Amino acid sequence: MSQKKRVHLFIKGRVQGVFFRENTRRKAEKLGVNGWIRNLDDGRVEAVFEGEEEKVKEVVKWTKRGPIIAKVVQVDIKEEKYQGEFQNFEIRY
Repeated sequence: MSQKKRVHLFIKGRVQGVFFRENTRRKAEKLGVNGWIRNLDDGRVEAVFEGEEEKVKEVVKWTKRGPIIAKVVQVDIKEEKYQGEFQNFEIRY
């Protein structure tokens, strides 16, 4: 049985207006990772991912580069206790 993982990310760079949230949602759904993503007023993107450890790691790795027109300069990652509270992955507004 695979280990479950939860991470909370803050992504900095050119990450708004470049379809970062939508592409992250697609990647997470493809991998079966649940959680959410949203834009912050300071230009960063915030996200929470929950799921199988290897799948979560894969989504986190993807966020470090993002879509082709994004320019990620920093990803702050905080590991949190897995809660299993999400049924899907959503973009929050």
